[in-house]
Amino acid sequence: MNASADAGPFVDIQGLTVSFTGGRRPVQAVGGVDLQVQRGEVVALIGESGSGKSVTLRSLLRLHPPRRTRIGGRLLVGGQDVLALSPAALADYRGRVASMIFQEPLLALDPVYTLGAQIIEAIRRHEAVSAAEAQARALALFERVRIPSPERRLQAYPHEMSGGMRQRAMIALALACRPQLLLADEPTTALDATVQIQILLLLRELQRDLGLSVIFVTHDIGAAIEVADRIAVMYAGRIVEEGPARTLIRAPRHPYTQALLKSRAHGALAKGSRLETIGGAPPDLSALPPGCAFAERCAHAAEACRQTQPAMVRLSSDHGARCLRTEATAPGAQTPSVAAT
Repeated sequence: MNASADAGPFVDIQGLTVSFTGGRRPVQAVGGVDLQVQRGEVVALIGESGSGKSVTLRSLLRLHPPRRTRIGGRLLVGGQDVLALSPAALADYRGRVASMIFQEPLLALDPVYTLGAQIIEAIRRHEAVSAAEAQARALALFERVRIPSPERRLQAYPHEMSGGMRQRAMIALALACRPQLLLADEPTTALDATVQIQILLLLRELQRDLGLSVIFVTHDIGAAIEVADRIAVMYAGRIVEEGPARTLIRAPRHPYTQALLKSRAHGALAKGSRLETIGGAPPDLSALPPGCAFAERCAHAAEACRQTQPAMVRLSSDHGARCLRTEATAPGAQTPSVAAT
C-alpha cells in the first residue's frame, strides 16, 4: 500500500472549513484541515464521534446540504477543484473519480431496486456500454468481493442480504465505475468482529490490486493500523497529529493520540486491569475555546494552551502534532494519567 512516486498528491485539502447553519449559532464542524493523499496511499482519519471525520470525507463529494452548509478552503482531487465543479461536472466526478462506501449500506442502497440493477445503472451512467456489458461487469464485481452465488445475489434486494454481504455489495457498487479515490466512512462499524476483519482484509486487497487512493474514517485504532499507511488524528474539527501509522502507534506526541491509545484494549493489558478513559467531554463546536480544544481534558495543559491556538509542530519530515507541549509528550517524558476522576 505504498504511495506511488507520482509528483504531487492526488488529494490536496487546504484550509478546509465546514460550518452548518440553521440553529441558534453556526456549528463549525471542521476548522481548517490540511491533508494530502498520494496516489495509491491509504490514509486513516481517526477520532471520537463528532470530531469532524465524516464531515471532512463527505465534503470531498459535496454531499452536505448546500443551503445549510458553508464550505471554505480548497479541495483538489486529481487536479480538479471539487468546490468549483458545476452540477453536471460534479455528477460526472461522483462515482467516476471519487466514490464512497457508507457506514450503513441498508440505508445507502435503494430498497426498491435489486443490487444488480443499482450497479448496472451506475456503470451505464458513466460509461457508454450496453446493458449486457454492464451486467457482466456487475457479476465480475460481485465475484471480486467474494459474494457467494453472485448470479442469484444480483437479483436480490438489499433487505434480503446479511449485513456483511450488504457491505460487500456496497463495496462493489463503489468500485463499479473504476474510481481513483475510495472514501470509506466507518465501513465496519455495524458488523460483528469476525465480519469486520473480513471486510478490512478485502479492502486492503482491493486497494493493492487496483492501486486506489483511500481515505478511511474510523474510531477504531486497530482498524486504522490494519489498513493505513498514514494516520491523521482529528479532534474538534482539526487534525491534531499526523504521520506514518507505525510512528503514531509507537511514538505518539499529541496528548489526545496518547489518550486514545491508552483507552483501547490490547494484548499487553493485564487481566482484570481497568482501561484508562479520557476525562471530560469534547467541546461545543458552536462555541469553541480560544486555545487548544483539548486543553480542558489534557493532563499536560498549561495556561498558554487555553489561550493560544497551537500550530502544527513538525517533529520530523513526515510527522507533526498540533501541540504547545511536545517536549512534555516526548518518549521518556513522564506522562500524567488521563483517567477520568
